[in-house]
Amino acid sequence: MPVPKTPESKPAPAKPEGRKVWKKETPVEVVLEQADKLKAEIAEMEEEIKAKRRQLVKFEEAKKLFEGM
Repeated sequence: MPVPKTPESKPAPAKPEGRKVWKKETPVEVVLEQADKLKAEIAEMEEEIKAKRRQLVKFEEAKKLFEGM
């Protein structure tokens, strides 16, 4: 004989804490916000490129040392 399922009480859904309240934005605000995001991404990528260039210089110096052996 199957065991009857007991209804489990589910807690009430809580408000997500990290979510912002939706507000209607004008197209101008949307475009300006996207431009700011792109500027931030570009700045981050430029920092990564600088770090990779420094690393490349170090590898090229090491290459010169190995070639001199």
